[in-house]
Amino acid sequence: MFSGKYCCFIFRQRRKHEKVLSVCLFISIILLVSKLITQEVYSTQKRQISGETQSCIHPQLDPNLPEIIKFFKKLPEIKCNEEEDWIFVKEGVLLKSPKINSKYGNFECDYIPIIRGADDFSISDGPVIKNIQNGTLINSDFFRISCKSKKGVHYDNVHCAIAKQEQTLKRSEKIQAPKNMPKLSVIMFGIDSVSHMTWLRMLPKSHKYFTKLGGLVLNGYNIVGDGTPQALLPILTGQTEWELPEARRGHKNASVVDGHPWIWKNFRDAGYVTQYGEDSPNIGTFTYRMLGFKKQPVDHYMRTYHMEAEKHYSKNKAYCLGSEKRDNIFLNWIRHFVEMYNTKPKFSFLFYSECSHGDNNLIQHVDNDLFAFLTYMKTSGHLDHTILILMADHGARFQNVRETVQGKLEERMPYFSFLFPQWFATKYPDAYKNFETNTHRLTTPFDIHETFMHLFNFTDFKPGSTASRGISLFKEIPKKRSCQDADIEPHWCACLHWDPVSLDDERIKKSAMEAVRFINSLTSKFRSECRELKLFDIKQAFRFRATEQLLKFKRSSDNDGRFADLSDKMVEKEYLIQVTFHVTPGNGLFEVTLKHNVALDTYIVKSGEISRINKYGSAPNCIASRYPNLRQYCYCVKQTN
Repeated sequence: MFSGKYCCFIFRQRRKHEKVLSVCLFISIILLVSKLITQEVYSTQKRQISGETQSCIHPQLDPNLPEIIKFFKKLPEIKCNEEEDWIFVKEGVLLKSPKINSKYGNFECDYIPIIRGADDFSISDGPVIKNIQNGTLINSDFFRISCKSKKGVHYDNVHCAIAKQEQTLKRSEKIQAPKNMPKLSVIMFGIDSVSHMTWLRMLPKSHKYFTKLGGLVLNGYNIVGDGTPQALLPILTGQTEWELPEARRGHKNASVVDGHPWIWKNFRDAGYVTQYGEDSPNIGTFTYRMLGFKKQPVDHYMRTYHMEAEKHYSKNKAYCLGSEKRDNIFLNWIRHFVEMYNTKPKFSFLFYSECSHGDNNLIQHVDNDLFAFLTYMKTSGHLDHTILILMADHGARFQNVRETVQGKLEERMPYFSFLFPQWFATKYPDAYKNFETNTHRLTTPFDIHETFMHLFNFTDFKPGSTASRGISLFKEIPKKRSCQDADIEPHWCACLHWDPVSLDDERIKKSAMEAVRFINSLTSKFRSECRELKLFDIKQAFRFRATEQLLKFKRSSDNDGRFADLSDKMVEKEYLIQVTFHVTPGNGLFEVTLKHNVALDTYIVKSGEISRINKYGSAPNCIASRYPNLRQYCYCVKQTN
């Protein structure tokens, strides 16, 4: 584009001075407006890539947008006990701290194994080993330790490590991995409620190092439903919660989740050793609303540890257990795992929530620990035979940032990234090239599952098809892929065109009233326990605008489908409205997407397109344990503290 100065020079030769000034002013205004448009933080205009239009372009968000960054602040560093723990574990061997021995003299310790009970909701103590000796092999991953020095000083703590499992090793050795499978370990570490932008804000040191190592970030990653189960189930099973057998507590014919097609079963059958863990057992992904696992699902399962450890949190400094930060204990459990099974293929998924679920500011405390973990994985050589994944399930759902337009988009765009061994791109150039390309395409949790499944028969890197809900990231995802192709409901699609609508618009008032009516219908059977909600106010509203190309498209104008006939004059008979409103009592803040039929003037809402975006706390306690799926909608008649 010519600069304003050069244009003025040309016109000066041909027009009068007054006209030149007018033209210059006009050009300057156009340039300014153009700049402002391109800087619009949540613009969803289509982008031309290599001469072909890409159907879904996610908004180019700014992690330092003033209206967002005001919700984030620098926090004081977490400081745990200065005195180190009295014991530690190295490759399954319990060792006493030489420093503590020097400080207090000889000390004796009793070792109490923590054993998983009959299901996910019970634990027990195993046989106590009195005066356990330095250098003893531990017989359980999790244990309490109680020590006393000759000077009368006591030490009590809960520890986690990896106990050597001979049966697991023998099983791994017996199984021959599929012929075309690259024998790469898969280590996936996730953090709850962290958007792509918040990861950049709060974990800058780790992110910078991860990308320096060659990490690839999925810039077009989009959630497919509300909350953690809807984020993790498609990754771990390839299916949605509604497609899987009923497992919700309080529902007819509900059963435990053992029978789901968990991806770790595929890895185990290929000779892998498996590990899975979450902290915060009171809100576990598959135990909060669901019935959890009857049998331990993997070789090393961390729920048992946290059920015991939580009992000791009140005796320790915030976010600490002894001398260790709790997020670091979590990361160190992966270290124990990769060291114990150094030469074996491994699948690990650990999901951390304590420092992020309720307040994204706390995530900054993880940055140095995650950086140290990444450094360890690199310097120890584990990355030479590992696919390392850093990810989140979704962005913040209940925090102040969520009440902004960018916050709404960030909820739908969590962080997801992969790091491959340095040799991978050379050995599998087509697969790696496709993966790089896909970092700028629309991707979903279903694609992550297909990527895992592709590893078991690592051939065929031809382009994927929009006919498939999930597409392996080792296959090029079509540019024309839309949210509809990827099975993303409009409510969750971050690449739609949403236009703001006046709150005085009668359609918006009707939408909000219908949404409240529908929410009340969900709790109508429990009206003696749950109050009927009433609309209090409307905060914001948007209308989904179909793209001009979508409305004009009539047919392909050639036999190959390369060129479009855009002569149609279609008028929208139905469109989507998204409305955010408060209800009373309880001040619940909801965001609902409805379908408006213009001709009939009707509004249709589905439960899957309702989001409760502020915390409900103890408001639904009267039904929470029996009907956990109704928690966000119920304000109990009898309120308890």
